[in-house]
Amino acid sequence: MKTIGLLHPGEMGGAVGAAARAGGARVLWTSDARSAATRERAGAAGLEDAGPLAALVRASEVILSVCPPHAAADVARAVAALRFAGTYVDANAVAPATAREVGGIVEKAGARFVDGGIIGPPPAAPGTTRLYLSGAGAGAVAALFAAGPLEAVVVPGGPGAASAVKMAYGGWNKGSAALLLAACALAAAEGVGDALAAEWARSQPGLAARAEAAARSNARKAWRFVGEMEETAAACAAAGLPAGFHEAAAEIYRRLERYKDAPTPPLDEVLRALVPPRPGA
Repeated sequence: MKTIGLLHPGEMGGAVGAAARAGGARVLWTSDARSAATRERAGAAGLEDAGPLAALVRASEVILSVCPPHAAADVARAVAALRFAGTYVDANAVAPATAREVGGIVEKAGARFVDGGIIGPPPAAPGTTRLYLSGAGAGAVAALFAAGPLEAVVVPGGPGAASAVKMAYGGWNKGSAALLLAACALAAAEGVGDALAAEWARSQPGLAARAEAAARSNARKAWRFVGEMEETAAACAAAGLPAGFHEAAAEIYRRLERYKDAPTPPLDEVLRALVPPRPGA
């Protein structure tokens, strides 16, 4: 039985930890400075509280980082400071360059680094979610998930390859949703929302429903998407592509951060949140 240290069991991380347990692994987490909601998720997923981070590091053969993108490097530094010498998997939505930075941090302390990227919702049933992995040791990490609901896919190439898949996929998926919401917000701000909806019904049936779905599914998670879109912008810039698409998407999601832990808002409320008040209005 492999012992995996999971940092940290949020909505996605908790489900990934449960998938690893379904594959036969023992999964640890650390409750230090974590919220009551995180404790509840970890308990529901059957994860074991290792106590402080140092205890988790000592007990783990593999450490799996699933956290907001902006925290990826800091989590790696905290683990590296404890001289972890097992396999460190960064499964965060970060640019390839950020993934390689994280790899350098943990490898300098003696760990083996595996790059990862998760595509899909929190895994609950087979066929919904993939964990892309790249770098030396990717195959061994993939084997840990062979029997659970999370499908592990090894990508040829070194560290950064799995993150590149995540950036390209999320760049379209979340980027296009942000663009759609921006178009709706523009029409609403100019008082032509009904006219746009009527034109979509004629020329692009289903687009209005996609806008509703984008507001419904993304508003409460927008706070997590800001960092991902910033990382996607950085990845595009590093490849010689325009970064502005995803810098704008990051701003769209930043304007929706208020909906974290709030009831799901209707589309018209989301559109009002996106457009700042006009002077004198």
